[in-house]
Amino acid sequence: MIRLETRPQPSRLMSLASPLLALAITVAIGVLLFVLLGKDPLRGLQMFFVEPVRNLYQLSELSVKATPLILIALGLAVCFRSNVWNIGAEGQFVVGALAAGWVAMQAGSESAWMASWGRGIVLLILLAGVLGGMFWAAIVALLRDRFNANEILVSLMLVYVAEMILGYLVYGPWKDPKGYNFPQSITFLPVTQVPRLVDGLRAHIGVLIALVSVGVFWAFLFRTYRGFALQVGGLAPAAARYAGFSSRSALWTALLVSGGMAGLAGGLEAAGPLGQLTPYVPAGYGFAAIIVAYVGRLHPVGIIFSGVLMSMFYIGGELAQSRMGLPKSLTGVFQGLLLFTLLACDTLIHFRVRIGRRTSTVKGA
Repeated sequence: MIRLETRPQPSRLMSLASPLLALAITVAIGVLLFVLLGKDPLRGLQMFFVEPVRNLYQLSELSVKATPLILIALGLAVCFRSNVWNIGAEGQFVVGALAAGWVAMQAGSESAWMASWGRGIVLLILLAGVLGGMFWAAIVALLRDRFNANEILVSLMLVYVAEMILGYLVYGPWKDPKGYNFPQSITFLPVTQVPRLVDGLRAHIGVLIALVSVGVFWAFLFRTYRGFALQVGGLAPAAARYAGFSSRSALWTALLVSGGMAGLAGGLEAAGPLGQLTPYVPAGYGFAAIIVAYVGRLHPVGIIFSGVLMSMFYIGGELAQSRMGLPKSLTGVFQGLLLFTLLACDTLIHFRVRIGRRTSTVKGA
């Protein structure tokens, strides 16, 4: 019989090393996959871990992928530390992009107040993205607060609602009349586009926003009373109630912060690399950010490293597809392997595996 026995005191060192061990196991399994697919494993690993950081252009592309992952994961870390399970960040990302895209499209109108913003319209676009994400997350909070609906199911189902709204708009009212019938909005004017850090590269100020957000979230979680109350509510709900911390306030705060960060990421994506709205706005960042948050140990600094790692998986998957003829789904395979191995490592940190014979008792007459 195989059973798990709780360890008296989990190793703190192993808890910190667990993501590195999970990554090593993921790489080992990845080598095996390349061999089974008949591909050179060294070249395959090069696509994932060397090419994405090979030159300035690749680093720029890496930052474009990492920025939304880090922003969304920061918001999810607040939720998960508060024991609020927001699985619908992808939907909040999409609604944030829709709200930001609507504001960007108004810049092409003849509205005087819109023209008065000038370059400051980028701030208005990003604010619209934040509010859009918060609105979508507020639906989850309202249903959980008023009707005790499960936030996991509600937030997840709202992802598909957001995607259908996006599809309706780009195939219908927001379709570019000069777009040769392609399902896409008009291309946003240059004045609405997020400023780039270097001419000729796609890296934009979202990188700086993400880094500043890491510092803000670290201070919020570990240096403020409100952050302490949220974490106590997640670790020990009974103790939080005894201390007078409001679980209702924690629910709304966690979901609104998480939704706002996902919406900000959506706004940056719409007004940055995309420059318009298409059915391909949902890129899976909202789901991948869950892995980023956990690999980063729900810590803002750790999320930076895990966000960069996950971005390497995205770029590596694209390179493996174009240069080695491998399916793009390999990116999802690596992401899933990383999460699975991390959960397995964490399980062994908290539990011992005991193997023994099942003992049975025979009752006498």
